[in-house]
Amino acid sequence: MARNRFDVDENLETPFNIKHLLRAGTYIGRHKKKMILALLYSAISAAAALVGPLLVQRSINVSVPNRDYGELALLAAAMLCAILVSVLFSRVRSKYMIEVGQEIIYDIRKDLFEHLQKLPFQFYDDRPHGKILTRVINYINSVSDALSNGIINFVLEIFNLILIAIFMLLCDVRLSLVVMAGVPLLLVVVLLVKPAQRRAWQDNSNKNSNLNAYLHESLDGMKITQAFTREEENAEIYDRLNKNCVRTWMKAQYTSNLIWLSVDNISTWVVGAMYLTGLMLLGPAVQIGTLIALASYAWRFWQPILSLSNLYNTFINAVAYLERIFEMMDEPVTVDDAPGAVELPPITGAVKFDDVTFSYDGSVNVLEHFDLEVKPGESIALVGPTGAGKTTVVSLLSRFYNINGGRVELDGNDISKVTLHSLRSQMGIMLQDSFIFSGTIMDNIRYGRLDATDEEVIAAAKTVCAHEFISQMEDGYYTQVNERGSRLSQGQKQLVAFARTLLSDPKILVLDEATSSIDAKTERLLQEGLQALLKGRTSFIIAHRLSTIKNCDRILYIADKGIGEMGSHEELLSQRGKYYQLYTAQVEE
Repeated sequence: MARNRFDVDENLETPFNIKHLLRAGTYIGRHKKKMILALLYSAISAAAALVGPLLVQRSINVSVPNRDYGELALLAAAMLCAILVSVLFSRVRSKYMIEVGQEIIYDIRKDLFEHLQKLPFQFYDDRPHGKILTRVINYINSVSDALSNGIINFVLEIFNLILIAIFMLLCDVRLSLVVMAGVPLLLVVVLLVKPAQRRAWQDNSNKNSNLNAYLHESLDGMKITQAFTREEENAEIYDRLNKNCVRTWMKAQYTSNLIWLSVDNISTWVVGAMYLTGLMLLGPAVQIGTLIALASYAWRFWQPILSLSNLYNTFINAVAYLERIFEMMDEPVTVDDAPGAVELPPITGAVKFDDVTFSYDGSVNVLEHFDLEVKPGESIALVGPTGAGKTTVVSLLSRFYNINGGRVELDGNDISKVTLHSLRSQMGIMLQDSFIFSGTIMDNIRYGRLDATDEEVIAAAKTVCAHEFISQMEDGYYTQVNERGSRLSQGQKQLVAFARTLLSDPKILVLDEATSSIDAKTERLLQEGLQALLKGRTSFIIAHRLSTIKNCDRILYIADKGIGEMGSHEELLSQRGKYYQLYTAQVEE
């Protein structure tokens, strides 16, 4: 699909939507006690800081002319106390906000990761993993400060603005009105700049997401890049994406700075006008102490407005990021437990596909009216051309996708009406991609059954002929294999994955190209262990090397959206059909 590309921008709604901030409030609400304390400490700190100019006004207008040195000393002591109170409560408030910010990051990441665990394969098929990582890491980091410090600072700056306005009016009403005259002009500027600023930050967010997606893809495919000498071409693509990030960031910064420049200029003009008016009225109407105190308040009055403009920028960015975070959280879990789903009881392994139809994209069916009945303990091989639907059959049995029509049953139970955990916990699935997690070999084999003993892990490894190469590694089963098993060959990774699947002791075993990367000698040894293991279990084996499935009870040739041929190896050869052609072609190679 088109969106599964690193260079395709994500489409988001254009208008600013307050619902994202309101929804984010649920995360803030989890820490409301600390937030309220932080707000209280912030208010005390701000109020203490605003006492200073009033003390200066009193000292200049009254104490100094009257030479009242005792009162001056008291005013100085009060000023020192106000400063200490302001600094102390500001520090305590900072401590609370650091804690709240990190706790909010933890909560959002936890909820998002848990949701990602439930999303179906289709979701990951349609999106570059780099863009998913960008949302989980970068965007959540970006919004955490806005949801903690940003909210507190917003309330605090509003409180400061009101408090400073009151103090200014107490000093002189006329000069205060001159200072406040610039506020309506600033509101006009904000309303004009806001839409362009939001679009600019959304564009920058898209370009950063594209860059991260391409970086993730490039790192995953580095061996192919070097094998095909694509280094220069890839560097050019990365350079183009990088330049797009720089260009959009500069544009976003430019639009954001328009607010700051407007505040700076308007505040300078109105403070200058206040000075001019005050000097004209200086004398009985306005005392010098009042003018000095009011000048101090005037600059402080515009400081919260400047802070609010910066917070506005922060909120604009945060909403753009929150859109993406919540968009992912709202991604529907299409493959989930149905309402009233029940636990699947222990099964014997009877499988039935009844008139099953399935399509990945909703338009082209991979399977149509597919019927199949499998007895407990029967081994079924699936062969056929690439893309015919072999992996689809076992994916539907595991309910990695929802079918479009018909039903799939296990021991007579419709798998769409049982819990996913009870279904998949009774199945052992080895997919084509033998994914190895970072950690020890022991951890990887034990991944699907954490309560397995070391002896059981080793026994599983011996069954699949993995014990020999594991024992020869420096730390044996406790050897660290790094991310994606980079220290292991493809064949070794496949054997470890095989042992992991077998250790789970499944009632139904699904092997998708389980021996494709194993040499012929190991494969022969492996077959001996497999025959003993498959006995008494229902198994589905997908293989392109037909020599590995000759002993299966039934072989299904999947073609034309269903079963083209079915029978034992000998029966299908005697029919001289598609399977016969496929087999003889391999024998002749």
